[in-house]
Amino acid sequence: MQRRRFLGLTAAGAATAALAPALTACGSDGGSGSKTLRVVAADYGDSEANNSQKYWDELARAFEAENKGVKVDVSVLSWTEVDKKVAEMVAAGKAPDVAQIGAYADFAAAGKLYSADQLLTIPTQADIIAQIARAGEVARVQYGLPFVSSTRLLFYNKTLFAKAGIAKAPESWDELQAAAKKLQTAGVKVPYGLPLGPEEAPAETMMWMLSGGSGYTDHNGTYTINSDENVKTFEWLRDELVGKGLTGSLDPSRTNRQNVFDAFCRGEVGMLNGHPTLMKQAEAKGIKYGTAPLPGKGGKAKSTMGVADWIMAFKANGHREEIGRFLDFVYTTKNVLGFTNQYDLLPVTTSASEQMAGDTRKKHLKPFLDQLENAEFYPVDKTSWAKVSKAFKEKIGSVVVKGGDPASVLGEIQREADATELAGHAK
Repeated sequence: MQRRRFLGLTAAGAATAALAPALTACGSDGGSGSKTLRVVAADYGDSEANNSQKYWDELARAFEAENKGVKVDVSVLSWTEVDKKVAEMVAAGKAPDVAQIGAYADFAAAGKLYSADQLLTIPTQADIIAQIARAGEVARVQYGLPFVSSTRLLFYNKTLFAKAGIAKAPESWDELQAAAKKLQTAGVKVPYGLPLGPEEAPAETMMWMLSGGSGYTDHNGTYTINSDENVKTFEWLRDELVGKGLTGSLDPSRTNRQNVFDAFCRGEVGMLNGHPTLMKQAEAKGIKYGTAPLPGKGGKAKSTMGVADWIMAFKANGHREEIGRFLDFVYTTKNVLGFTNQYDLLPVTTSASEQMAGDTRKKHLKPFLDQLENAEFYPVDKTSWAKVSKAFKEKIGSVVVKGGDPASVLGEIQREADATELAGHAK
């Protein structure tokens, strides 16, 4: 995913190769009057030891024990190829019954998916956090069911802050700049880590847009890429952060997120925007860190970026009733927490979020949970988003270097986005 990479996760390639042949089959009847649901899911593990296949296999067996006559066959693939594999299956007329992948909008627009209200019971639908559920809508109908989520906070190195004489995390851009200057004076290699390289440029871009009072779209879902606020945000980054050397030795236009994360874990970065998995990476390297809400133009940002991965159900095999029962089972509090606790991700249901918030073992995730209700998500409901995201990966880094032109580049991407949207509506 881009989406899964935003959650900072990789996959076990060996498992992918072993499981790939299972994707040739579509949903089918399993004989003796039973039905088989074919599920394709993404791997959130970073080794064989924590491969996601174990979770899905245990969940499938538990579901089968309670639902005689329904079998569940799950194939777990790496994030590097799961979206592509599902698209190929659908194109070949062999769609799975359920896919847990990164994007749903193209399939929804093509009429291939069941809507949420065709699948889930009312209590299950009501339990899904409304802000995330809305991110799964196309034309006000929910087709994407959120599976896991993540939010972003400002991370800072407590040791470097103490060395530079900084008493607390910055809450505004002016305070962030002042802190970065102190870190620079104290000899910190990278006062502020700004990854606008191709790996995760759309994420860093969105966080800065939100902190500047705008975003990718307005409340009506219309692209606002070249809004005055967004242009001013990137002019500030160009002139007041990058232009003054406060991003240090890393070139923001070419720096990827993992490069900055790695440098933070080496004790070289004073501040950066990050997600929950950075905590484990930093702790493993003995980094003393703190987290805080994103600084905004005139104070704390009103919202942060949220990321979700999605579950969708395909109509092709006609197993609506069985899929609905299976997904109701997936969204029970026990099963939601069984997955999110394993990978330090955030639940997408209110009941699981409340339980996690009360779990002292998960208190490190509470600041991220607190941000979830007001988080803003990528406009993944737009079939144009994939192309727009690609444009940001290719172009946004150029606006913060010397001579960069935010108004021109954002205007160019805005025109591309509008044209892509228009072409999609004309089909």
